[in-house]
Amino acid sequence: VQLQASGGGLVQAGGSLRLSCEASGLSISMWAMGWFRQALGKEREFVAAISRRSGTTYYEDSVQGRVTISRDNAKNTVYLQMNSLKLEDTAVYYCARGREPSRFGAQYRNWGQGTLVTVSS
Repeated sequence: VQLQASGGGLVQAGGSLRLSCEASGLSISMWAMGWFRQALGKEREFVAAISRRSGTTYYEDSVQGRVTISRDNAKNTVYLQMNSLKLEDTAVYYCARGREPSRFGAQYRNWGQGTLVTVSS
């Protein structure tokens, strides 16, 4: 089982990025999926999650309204569309799977290697 995050890069504040998380060895349709991030010197924090059946989405307060999590079960991929990026969004972004959507990282497994998002002024 592998989750491959991609799509990170350098972007100016106010810009947009779309991150992708492609799964292999499992069908994401059977799992809730989450995105987390970890900035340098800080703890990992929840960003967004999507449920496995209804597609209900959940967001951390600081990204609400700027970030959209979505899933394409046919492509076995989860996306994180990030708009109006801020300097404080700079972090390594990780995706993972869980039984239910949760803001707690301990509820997830199969963390990928992450993709770096750097927002510049």
